[in-house]
Amino acid sequence: MSEYILAAKGTSNNLLRRDIRFLANILGEVLVGQGGEELLNVVEKIREMSKSMRLAYDSDIYKEYMSTIHSLSPVIRHQVIRAFAIYFQLVNIAEQNHRIRRKRDYDRTAGETIQPGSIESIIKELQIRDITAEEIQDILEGISLELVMTAHPTEATRKAVLDIHHRIADQMMELDNPMLTYREREQLRNCLHGEILALWQTDELRDRKPTVLDEVRNGLYYFDETLCDVLPEVYAELERCLEKYYPDQSWHVPTFLRFGSWIGGDRDGNPSVTSSVTFEALGMHRQLALQKYEETLREALNYMSFSTSIVKVTDELLKSIEDERDCMDLDIEDAWRNEKEPYRIKLTYMLEKVQNTGNPHFHNPSARYWSPDEFIRDLQIVDRSLRSHYAGQLADRFIRKLIRQVELFGFHMSTLDIRQHSKEHENAISEIFRIIGLTDNYGELPEDGKVALLTEVLNDPRPIISPYFEYSESTTECLNVYRTVQAAQKEFGVNCIKSYLISMTQSASDLLEVMVFSKEVGLYRRDKEGNLICTLQPVPLFETIDDLHDAPAIMATLFAIPAYRDAVASTNNQQEIMLGYSDSNKDGGVLTANWELRLALKDLTETARAFSVKLKFFHGRGGALGRGGMPLNRSILAQPPETIGGGIKITEQGEVLSQRYAMKGIAYRSLEQATWALLTAAVMSRHPQSDIHEHKYEMIMKQISEASLKKYQELVFGDPDFMAFFRESTPLPEVGELNIGSRPSKRKNSDRFEDLRAIPWVFAWTQSRYLFPAWYAAGSGLNSYYQGRAENMKQLQKMYAKWSFFRTAIDNLQMALAKADLNIAREYGKMVKDREIAERIFQEIKNEFKLTSELILKITGQKEILDNVPILQESIKLRNPYVDPMSYMQVQLLTELRDCRERGIEDEGLIREVLLTINGIAAGLRNTG
Repeated sequence: MSEYILAAKGTSNNLLRRDIRFLANILGEVLVGQGGEELLNVVEKIREMSKSMRLAYDSDIYKEYMSTIHSLSPVIRHQVIRAFAIYFQLVNIAEQNHRIRRKRDYDRTAGETIQPGSIESIIKELQIRDITAEEIQDILEGISLELVMTAHPTEATRKAVLDIHHRIADQMMELDNPMLTYREREQLRNCLHGEILALWQTDELRDRKPTVLDEVRNGLYYFDETLCDVLPEVYAELERCLEKYYPDQSWHVPTFLRFGSWIGGDRDGNPSVTSSVTFEALGMHRQLALQKYEETLREALNYMSFSTSIVKVTDELLKSIEDERDCMDLDIEDAWRNEKEPYRIKLTYMLEKVQNTGNPHFHNPSARYWSPDEFIRDLQIVDRSLRSHYAGQLADRFIRKLIRQVELFGFHMSTLDIRQHSKEHENAISEIFRIIGLTDNYGELPEDGKVALLTEVLNDPRPIISPYFEYSESTTECLNVYRTVQAAQKEFGVNCIKSYLISMTQSASDLLEVMVFSKEVGLYRRDKEGNLICTLQPVPLFETIDDLHDAPAIMATLFAIPAYRDAVASTNNQQEIMLGYSDSNKDGGVLTANWELRLALKDLTETARAFSVKLKFFHGRGGALGRGGMPLNRSILAQPPETIGGGIKITEQGEVLSQRYAMKGIAYRSLEQATWALLTAAVMSRHPQSDIHEHKYEMIMKQISEASLKKYQELVFGDPDFMAFFRESTPLPEVGELNIGSRPSKRKNSDRFEDLRAIPWVFAWTQSRYLFPAWYAAGSGLNSYYQGRAENMKQLQKMYAKWSFFRTAIDNLQMALAKADLNIAREYGKMVKDREIAERIFQEIKNEFKLTSELILKITGQKEILDNVPILQESIKLRNPYVDPMSYMQVQLLTELRDCRERGIEDEGLIREVLLTINGIAAGLRNTG
């Protein structure tokens, strides 16, 4: 424990290394206790040889290394895999704790050093730039960021394991407490030993796929554990900084940052997400929201002992208590009997009303809250009274925070989006139109004919569905979804579901079909004055490169239709549009996808502006680089500033949720950085600083993108052997057995590239260390402009220095190249049966990797990849020797498993070991899909 006693003397990075060494030592003790000295010696031998090979490749060490791995008995091999996997789990915990430690170091020196990327840093900068309080208020009222949790299956870690991680993290943070005695430190070390032992003895693999409602619970876990507390803290910090730097203004920041969810609403390719499951998910949302409010009210009750014998409360508070006595009967056990403690009496009534709100069988209209606004009004009565006798500190601690929570979470916790594939709507509309005799072949009509027919139906108040008609099962379920939305908005409030996303949107009719269904259940209707009311907005999801090209024309067609434009007007002239980063990347490669997305953002913004419509862009980013993944603040700043005016939505998927939101300190920092980035982008959009060379940069980027697309598609679509290479040289077939999501890995039971989801595509390439989707074809694209000309390289270097889009693209490529390892990837290539195919395609990938790396170093002027981010560079270098053994063992296990399966043998032990390596590599690389 001496290293902890000397903690205060260490530098920041020394403290991180100390924590890793401390946890690794305990893991070593657990290994000895569970597997004897032999297990620890084998793990140490493999680790040392792996480190030696990373320092300098030696063929003799390589042969001994491979011999050692291949000679392991199944029992020892199993334990070795788990040892390396658990080591990475502990390293990840230490790194996350260290981030919190560094943040706290800044906070301790507040007033002296302001942390870059903090809320205070941007507010201070605005003051220095003479941005007025009035303009800041205007900015705050105009910005919007919604972070949307998805159930995409990329979280490879079980919740039971995450709970252990959480306890280890808390205990490690406690060890930093300088007031601990030696005995207390020893007790903490014993507790940590117990937790790491529990981690060793806990099965990290799920025994079944999670149900949709399991996934809903997993998503709500983050609201319960962190977000309900952390989000109000972000708002409180923003208000603190505004009051500090703009003291002459009274501040209550409007709601601009909130969370949404797809979990329980995303039915695209997932038959388990039924209309009844969606309604049940919303009920679980409300239950948690009310539970959190009840907990806070009960805690506040303990502190509200203010007596009217000593203080004078407001008449408003006393009247509200009398009003509630007149219409509510509390059980004698529940009533607060001390008449001189009015706050406790008031909070008791409020508790009763909150409990009744969640009871669908309770019918006394005066004894429940019918809307969050009613609850807020009661809270404000309490808040004003507390401040009237100078109890503002308690008002801030409980009531003001609770008001903010209700503003953020309402009675629905988070807004749930619905998503379905466009083809499902077309099939249902075709059946309905055929039954009522409108047309027998709707699906075969030209697009103009579809638009004309759907518009006619929208303008006709008569219904097209009837309870007397019989529909197919799929059409009935399609209609039930809209009925469920209508019922949910009535039960949980209109904010519980507002958007209906349409996957693979390829035409205007795809949106009009959704609007027709909405009309049938009253979600699209006209009032007595003829004003159109639309409480469910159809949201196009443009995913492929071709769809991105067509998107502006599709939206222009829709905005020109009065029936559609009136619906947009009813939502404050705002249209939401989602852009898919995953499928566009899978379709065209990383550079082309990012370029085409940028063009689409700008072109769509121009199109909407012509119709006086504001756009809210929904960015469908994954966690991995190959799916648009990057830190939250960078993903906000990556957008062209002129495209953020209507608000931003961003998906938060899979392992990103646990990395960003499992710990309060990390969650706070992520959301603080997001707020900083959003305010920075908003100011940039109002005060643009255009570069006169940007048009030239864009012309160069267009050339680079076209060449990159050609190179990418020549291999992925043009080489008939590419898919066989991909399936055989990665763990793609086995990824589906990991039980990490309720959704199938393919949209259809098909081996076609088009039907493969982007998540397993990226996941499999990441596991095999290629990281192919995150960098392939970038080098050829860049080289198409460079062509060995010094003046062209100078231009690329200038673009990197001056143009944020290009710099972000290049830096993301650096991250991918640093995490990729083609020496390891070559081992996976040995699993391809046709050696000619294996060598040919591997050599193609290797040449492109070499070209891309060389050009990146020339453009950045660096000696090594990631010299610009030394902390990340060091982290990857330190992690690689520990990931490598799991990769080599995964290749061996996959080879054995596939050989068994070809002979008709199912070896459960082998399958389990393969899945353990998948989990371990995911933890080591900190990315799945």
